[in-house]
Amino acid sequence: MSNLFSHSVLLIPAFNEEEALGPLLAEVRTHCPGLKIVVINDASQDATSAVARKAGAVVLDLPVNLGVAGAMQAGFRWAIHHEYTYAIRCDSDGQHPPASISDLCAHMEATGVDLVIGSRALSENSFDNSFLRRLGIGYLSRFLSLICRHRVTDPTSGFQMVNHLLMYYFAHEYPSDYPEPESLALLRRQGYRFSEVAVPFRARQGGTSSLHGFSSLYFAFKVTFALLIDRARGVDLRYSRKELEEKLS
Repeated sequence: MSNLFSHSVLLIPAFNEEEALGPLLAEVRTHCPGLKIVVINDASQDATSAVARKAGAVVLDLPVNLGVAGAMQAGFRWAIHHEYTYAIRCDSDGQHPPASISDLCAHMEATGVDLVIGSRALSENSFDNSFLRRLGIGYLSRFLSLICRHRVTDPTSGFQMVNHLLMYYFAHEYPSDYPEPESLALLRRQGYRFSEVAVPFRARQGGTSSLHGFSSLYFAFKVTFALLIDRARGVDLRYSRKELEEKLS
């Protein structure tokens, strides 16, 4: 296990994921013993909070549903308050195999980037999404690669690891509508660096996805419009990598 492991916290945003969350947390305990786990319960209406507490995770119960972006910001702020150097995000639906957390840590340690993305597109053993979803992700990959001037193969991956600089930035500035693809474009403009590592993804272990069929293509076009709007906005230099590196050193 990477030396970064002991300085990391696992953040799991969850909304009505009682079915998949229990087995996921058991896997984390098996493959990553000792890793601090924080479940951000995004005002779930089922037993998500109870399942997480029973598994021994720290639970942040949000009073209202904030969506993935708001939940992750709550998690980042918790991690900063408790002085963690790295934060790992893992979705609660069971698609991200906890055994691959060590791959994220090793890649972060080897490259020194600010963000490591677990990419299903780089893996030969990932669950095969529907044709329309693959089409939408493929389009976003090419568009983001163009505007970021850096190859992006999995723009919607929720399996990520960030260092303390990016954690601080995301705790204060994080896109609310389409956090995964938008954050990649924004962080590149702020001078941060990211890299991808091959990670096998699985089918959801419970619940249902909000993206299916033609909604995947609609999502891709909405993200494109949001990214174009982002490009027209100025960069907030308070959270640039250079500024934060000087401030937090």
